[in-house]
Amino acid sequence: MKKFLANVGLAAIAVAAIGLFAFNLSNKGAGTPTKEERGHGHEEKADSVEMSDAKVAAAGIELLTAGPGVLRDSLLLNGILQPNQEALVQVTPRFSGVVREIKKRVGDQVERGELLAKIESNQSLTVYEMRAPIAGTIIDRQISLGEYASEQKPSFTVADISTVWVDLSVFRRDLPRVRVGDTVVIDVGDGGPPIEVKLSYISPVGNADTQSALARATVPNSQARLKPGLFVTARLILSAKQAPVVVRNSAIQTMENRSVVFVRNGARFEARDVELGTRDPEQVEVLFGVADGETYAGKNSFVVKAEIGKGAAAHEH
Repeated sequence: MKKFLANVGLAAIAVAAIGLFAFNLSNKGAGTPTKEERGHGHEEKADSVEMSDAKVAAAGIELLTAGPGVLRDSLLLNGILQPNQEALVQVTPRFSGVVREIKKRVGDQVERGELLAKIESNQSLTVYEMRAPIAGTIIDRQISLGEYASEQKPSFTVADISTVWVDLSVFRRDLPRVRVGDTVVIDVGDGGPPIEVKLSYISPVGNADTQSALARATVPNSQARLKPGLFVTARLILSAKQAPVVVRNSAIQTMENRSVVFVRNGARFEARDVELGTRDPEQVEVLFGVADGETYAGKNSFVVKAEIGKGAAAHEH
């Protein structure tokens, strides 16, 4: 009987000890966050950063608005600006002779019938006038005062550059995809907006040296922005898709193997996980993560990523 009572006593002591241990463990868990909980809270803080408007402007961060857009499958082409040959005239002397007077130089604007030069004829020894046959710009001059001018050589070239040709090289493998009437978006390379026009001509013959063929578009040039002789790039639009929400490609950053966009809310940028869809050379479709009308960091979004990284490092220390 004594042995039985002793065993019961030991069992009661063991139960009490276990209960006390569980109570202390529960209190410890309630009062102090676990490692996982601490990590989760730190991660939330590390995914955003506050930046004033002045700091955003100084960093060159472009603030854009997410919204509907058109994504285009395109073909990149190289080309050159040319004078419109259908609005270009080479002016030659009617009779050979000596140049006695020159009124115009390269770059001058002329009206139809305006005086270009005076030449003394070798046949009659009289001076006759050479006039502009069309209105346009002098783009070439091959005579100088006092020299001999021949009717076999153009003295002036006058071009109406209110329209110019964009001659594009299309490689043989891409020719089956190119049609007259296709849309091309031309990047002039001067920092201005691209120009959207239609292809008006595709050469029926190819170039043996480059194994390419010529595709041409006629482009309005009323502001003289397009300078014949300069190279351009163009995107031939093959297909177009309307998307509910798109952002610039420059807005996409990677954080811990996640694609994110930095959405601005007040003075704070928040890293949003995004699911991406179709993209083109300029923008990408956002299937999830950014809503229509939200403001986000476009150009120089990597600065926001760096600021978040600095904040996370400081928090760890």
